[in-house]
Amino acid sequence: MDFLCSSRPCEGLMYQKDQSERAVTMGLAWLVAAAVAAVLTSWAFNTLVYLVWRPYAITKRLRAQGVGGPGYRFFVGNLGEIKRLRAENAGVTLDVADHDFIPMVQPHFRKWIQLYGRTFVYWTGARPNVCLADVNAVKQVLSDRTGLYPKNLINPHIGRLLGKGLVLTDGDEWKRHRKVVHPAFNMDKLKMMTVTMSDCARSMMSEWESQLAKGGAVEVDLSTRFEELTADVISHTAFGSSYMEGKQVFLAQRELQFLAFSTIFDVQIPLFRYLPTEKNLKTRKLDKQVRTMLMDIIKARLANKDSAGYGNDLLGLMLEACAPEHGETPVLSMDEIIDECKTFFFAGHDTTSHLLTWASFLLSTHPEWQDKLREEVRRECGDEVPTGDMLNKLRLVNMFLLETLRLYGPVSQINRKASSDLDIGGFRVPEGAILTIPIATIHRDKEVWGEDAGEFRPERFENGVTRAAKHPNALLSFSSGPRSCIGQNFAMIEAKAVVAMILQRFSLELSPKYVHAPMDVLTLRPRHGLPMLLKAL
Repeated sequence: MDFLCSSRPCEGLMYQKDQSERAVTMGLAWLVAAAVAAVLTSWAFNTLVYLVWRPYAITKRLRAQGVGGPGYRFFVGNLGEIKRLRAENAGVTLDVADHDFIPMVQPHFRKWIQLYGRTFVYWTGARPNVCLADVNAVKQVLSDRTGLYPKNLINPHIGRLLGKGLVLTDGDEWKRHRKVVHPAFNMDKLKMMTVTMSDCARSMMSEWESQLAKGGAVEVDLSTRFEELTADVISHTAFGSSYMEGKQVFLAQRELQFLAFSTIFDVQIPLFRYLPTEKNLKTRKLDKQVRTMLMDIIKARLANKDSAGYGNDLLGLMLEACAPEHGETPVLSMDEIIDECKTFFFAGHDTTSHLLTWASFLLSTHPEWQDKLREEVRRECGDEVPTGDMLNKLRLVNMFLLETLRLYGPVSQINRKASSDLDIGGFRVPEGAILTIPIATIHRDKEVWGEDAGEFRPERFENGVTRAAKHPNALLSFSSGPRSCIGQNFAMIEAKAVVAMILQRFSLELSPKYVHAPMDVLTLRPRHGLPMLLKAL
């Protein structure tokens, strides 16, 4: 009895302790709940600001400055209308004499410029895009050397395609990359590369000559053959290998290219790139394949460096910069070398192949120019394989290629980003805005190029690029300013060499099967290829 009585105070103490612990637990739970609620409230508020208030405020601010544009739609911006306009023109074909593919490739720019002028704001998701179709504003952006307008990379799929090499880096990073890559493109090295370019072209043409030996004409899809040729050239000149060795890299890069373009008009949500979607998984797999194959090429070069050195090509220059004897910290890391390889595997062959494709198309549809160029090639080169010095004398060929680039430039638009609130062309754009430069549209502007802007007229370049239009910086095929394409001389020399060698041996006639339907998949290409009838001279 006494025992039971004495236990009651203990029970009371234990009860009080349980109550106290329960109160502490509940208090902690309430604190956690309050913290979560605060985080969610803050996130919801910031999301509301980003998706609603900010677009409203930016639109109001720009309209007050006279900059209009299509109205913002919640979350998607104007992407829905862009997709709709592109879908409406997806099946359109053109007459071979019609070079105005803007309604198929950039229908939104055609519509909105007519409504709002050359400068307007539109929205990709909740991100403002300022279209700059005024050449003076474009010059201001592209000629900047202070880093006010860095490259813009929102789409991770494009990043995997190109790698974070020279094309996509900025500031000190870009200077470091350029220091290593630039020596590979000096004119002395390019003249030496002309021999390799000609050898690759001669190998391709010998196959055509074998087919033509049976008599008559032979039909060849030049679009496909030029892709193989320029891949072979970049493989030899940049990596010391052949197309067959690098073929799997190019095939994987091609898939990455189409995957990247398929996401170009989607709202880019950063966290979504990590989700295990079919597209993300495919992209990662292809990227891993490309990196593995490039690493194998690099390992093979390193294994032979004692006997053959690093080599004088692009890869050799990069590996030399990475060598231990150049100090403890290499100029480029191995990952950066791989990214530069990715950049040049894609950019080094894709753009040049399409330049050759469209040049051949225009040669076949303008036989009078085909005759003029052939006469010039025979006068300056005879039947010999063109050398660098010979190519420099091909003035008409150069004019012809420049006009090809104006009407069918491989890249139809480029983007930059405003690093802060900046004044451009008399108005102020907000920090983070994407500055879109619609190259293909500018190249058809009659106020810049004259009333014949839509016509094929190579003679407009007879006094040089700076006098071809009413503005000296109107040709933007290789961009302009300090960030202009480092490979433009490489591309022009290769194109001149191949065109000259074709004109020495063949006449070109467009196949009746050809359908004129240019399409943009990051680069401009014929939707149905370029079937061409070749005849031996």
